Amino acid sequence: MKRFMQLVSDCLTNVKELMPWDLEERLQENPDILVVDVREPYEFDAMHIAGSMNVPRGILESACEWDYEETVPELVRARDREIVVVCRSGYRSVLAAHAMQLLGYTDVASLKTGLRGWKDYEQPMIDRAGTDVDLDYADQYFTPKLSDDQMRPADWKDR
Repeated sequence: MKRFMQLVSDCLTNVKELMPWDLEERLQENPDILVVDVREPYEFDAMHIAGSMNVPRGILESACEWDYEETVPELVRARDREIVVVCRSGYRSVLAAHAMQLLGYTDVASLKTGLRGWKDYEQPMIDRAGTDVDLDYADQYFTPKLSDDQMRPADWKDR
């Protein structure tokens, strides 16, 4: 049985990753890049890269195809367009980029370090209303908040 990070690692054999400074450069060189944010809508509403498209990971595959309630026409038509997939930390985006490659997308990459790294590189983000997000607030937002019941119990044995 594979664990989450093993699955991500396996996908990295086929998925290209960009660092935040690479994405900043690519956005300047190619304003037609499609930035696909695969976080949940509440995460996207809190903060995202201006101009990015929110397609939650849970509906990504059907959003990439015609004839589904989740179909996103711009995304379906983007199979040969340069796409960078983003998430909070760069893990969901690797899985999403891998799935998109399987669906025939030819130029898709994942943002390594995710929006956490984008924030650490002091790049701007906006909220749902289009207001600039304060980087100190973003720092607090991206700080992991695990409850006790989410932590691995001392007596847990991997199966």
